[in-house]
Amino acid sequence: MKKSFLSLFPTCLVGLLLGICNIAAAEQELTFDAAWIRAMPPGMKMTAGFGRLHNADTETIELTAFASPQFGDVSLHRTEQVDGVSRMREVTSLAITAGETVELAPGGYHLMLMMPVAPLAEGARVTLDISAEDGRVFRFELPVERR
Repeated sequence: MKKSFLSLFPTCLVGLLLGICNIAAAEQELTFDAAWIRAMPPGMKMTAGFGRLHNADTETIELTAFASPQFGDVSLHRTEQVDGVSRMREVTSLAITAGETVELAPGGYHLMLMMPVAPLAEGARVTLDISAEDGRVFRFELPVERR
């Protein structure tokens, strides 16, 4: 019995390592580069998040929900010019095609993080979960910065 376990051990180890590598690769299908959350002045009940979402997958990823344990509500918004007036509108879903990058920046797409559960100091980290239409959830840790 020991001999058969020992003979299978290298095979099991390789299989385990390949599985871990596949999990790590799957987690990188959506990246959020240069991502950050704007530090909130005392008493503020909302802030914004920015960065570059990149679809490294071979298929379109449709983002449908945003959440954070540090905020009661997180949503994607886009600032648009309507009749010469700047308006912010919620975006209910965002399809990012394979290889595409979408910039989240002031004056364009951005995250709105509302109802913080506790004050966030500069240097803190915010956990952000982004859900896709197909059920995948991508988790990111974003720094809180004063810019």
